[in-house]
Amino acid sequence: MGSRSPWTCVLWDVDGTIVDASDGILRRLTITLEHFGRTAPTRAELVHWIGPPMFQSFQATAGMTPEQAAEAVSYYRTLGKADGYTTGARLFPGVAEVIREVAAAGIPQATASSKPEIQVAALMDHFDLTPCLTAVVGATSDERTLARKADIVAEALRRLEVAGVDTSRPVLVGDRHHDVEGGAEQGVPVIFVQWGFSWPHEAEGAQASVSTIGQLRDLLLVRNADA
Repeated sequence: MGSRSPWTCVLWDVDGTIVDASDGILRRLTITLEHFGRTAPTRAELVHWIGPPMFQSFQATAGMTPEQAAEAVSYYRTLGKADGYTTGARLFPGVAEVIREVAAAGIPQATASSKPEIQVAALMDHFDLTPCLTAVVGATSDERTLARKADIVAEALRRLEVAGVDTSRPVLVGDRHHDVEGGAEQGVPVIFVQWGFSWPHEAEGAQASVSTIGQLRDLLLVRNADA
């Protein structure tokens, strides 16, 4: 039995949606914040950090100036490069299988992540998901030139269009209010997944909210009864 989709292309957030990189993020944040004389976050406080660009989070959550935040991002990224971008990262159960099923159904996909693109590419390669993706899109390394979720979604759609993909009915899968807001700004509906790092109210404005991988699959793929 084959599958089709109500969508012409699927965009994916990465942190909190496909990948749980919280162990490495917490370790690097702890080192970075203590280096700059700030208090390290608890695991429960990671919800304030995972999702938005780190440049924003160092300002909003750690009270840094833009100049201090830029320095902190640079220090944090140096730690990440030394660690290896995939160290400690793991897939949320079942998500990779859905990505592969969507690819097998012939639906083009791309990442649309606020994480630096070099890291997104490393993670997709590490988990053998790159062959399923028409485009791997993330933030610029400085997290300032290209960092807003709406701009990243627009860039993902642009690259898909360049590749000849029909982007008339896109959908974004994400786990934070930044995904919902960024998608809305570009006219892209969002399927909100509840297994990431978020509060329930962040799903407000999403087209749908799912708590299981089965629910997500049912929204992305429809079985062909006559296949």
